[in-house]
Amino acid sequence: MIDPVRVVIVGGGTAGWMTASALARFLPGVADVRLIESEEIGIVGVGEATLPHLRAFLQRLGIDEAEMMRATNATFKLGIDFRDFGGIGDRYVHPFGAYGVDLAGVGFHHYWLRARAEGSARSLEDYSLPIVAARANRFAFPPADGDFLSSSYGWAYQFDATKLAPMLRGYSEARGVVRTEGRVTGVERDGASGDVTELVLDSGERIAGDLFIDCSGFRALLIGGAMDAAWEDWSHWLPCDRAAALPTERLPGAIEPYTRATAMGAGWRWHIPLQHRVGNGYVFSSSFLSDDAACDAILGAVEGSPRADPRILRFRAGRRRQSWVGNVVSIGLASGFLEPLESTSIHLAQMAVMRLVELFPERTIDPADRDAFNATVDYEYDRVRDFLILHYHATTRGDSDFWNHVRTMAVPDSLAAKLELWRETGRVEKYGEGLFLEPSWVAVYLGQGQVPLRHDPRADNPAAPALTRALDELAGDIARRVAAMRDHEAALRAHGAWGTA
Repeated sequence: MIDPVRVVIVGGGTAGWMTASALARFLPGVADVRLIESEEIGIVGVGEATLPHLRAFLQRLGIDEAEMMRATNATFKLGIDFRDFGGIGDRYVHPFGAYGVDLAGVGFHHYWLRARAEGSARSLEDYSLPIVAARANRFAFPPADGDFLSSSYGWAYQFDATKLAPMLRGYSEARGVVRTEGRVTGVERDGASGDVTELVLDSGERIAGDLFIDCSGFRALLIGGAMDAAWEDWSHWLPCDRAAALPTERLPGAIEPYTRATAMGAGWRWHIPLQHRVGNGYVFSSSFLSDDAACDAILGAVEGSPRADPRILRFRAGRRRQSWVGNVVSIGLASGFLEPLESTSIHLAQMAVMRLVELFPERTIDPADRDAFNATVDYEYDRVRDFLILHYHATTRGDSDFWNHVRTMAVPDSLAAKLELWRETGRVEKYGEGLFLEPSWVAVYLGQGQVPLRHDPRADNPAAPALTRALDELAGDIARRVAAMRDHEAALRAHGAWGTA
């Protein structure tokens, strides 16, 4: 019988315990997992918004959704409400779902563009069930046997990030993961291969392993320290490098089933409604705004009484050029960071965890598996990077130095090509893998005023009266379905997801 691979995870938090739980669940007897963390090092969590992909991860772990939501005071999330990005006063929702129904291979938005040019279209958002539901503060699960429209959306969660990691810790330890309290003070490496052989803790204990996973956050103790993996800096495209974050009391009234992102003079602020409080933060560029000014701005903008003073979080946009070097794999913030504008942090960690499970090594690491892992991580980060840059670059705002900078800056060639394709044809670049498919790009393009020069000529059928009638019927059908849904809080309670603060 082959001995299990000794896996040592450095760092807890969301990334560390997601990694531990996945290895314990999917590789029992194959991976012998030990996690090192220190209670002295806090979790970077101020109220976390997620993407629908997390649901699949938790389902595969066998974690009950309602139980998780109670434990983390979670709410449902149907999308993100963007305000003042394309221009002051503009507003749109990036939904977790489709617009209308595609016909004969032609995207619905082409029919809408045609109707808009003919003067017969309503707002594009009237044709998206998750957007109409979000605006009405309503929620319902898509029926398993429903038609396309009723199953045309997904949902994510807004939860207290400081409570997710402890829940995953309990799950992992119940499946054999061993937790060790302590700080890593030394790293021993093999003189010939350069691989890490053991870690030295502040207690003097030495922990040997075969595979080391760096979940130490921005400190990147192993991947950036011992392995000296190069960092690819993207701050020239994504200049926001700090956040002033604080929780506030939740005001009486409806709980929004969406995250708010509101553009500010030197960045943007988030508003994440949980069951028991609201998470807030001003993501800003220190090149255009001081910490004190950012704290004053977020205090002046929040709704509800602050539960604490703003705290400053520092970060930088970019990724490792190699997230797996030797026998060290980096996951989460140690691997890369993209600001939380589209709630991608947990997804990127989840993606890396599941790719590692697929490529999990035996005693000898196959360089081809390592290369495949790095290629996947690079691809995912690069695609999300372009999508985030679009939110800043596709704007008419010129009311501050920050917005003048991001509006006029040169963008990556990959994004420039996507923008040209859209502006000329109304088409979204197709790809089989990666985050953010066509409806997401359509939401941001049109939501921020990027109207293409033409629509697909195949959308010229049917005749104008028939198209107008079909669009009106679609909008009416969506409105009726949403009216039949429960309000958000009632849906949470009916699902057994309502927790205690």
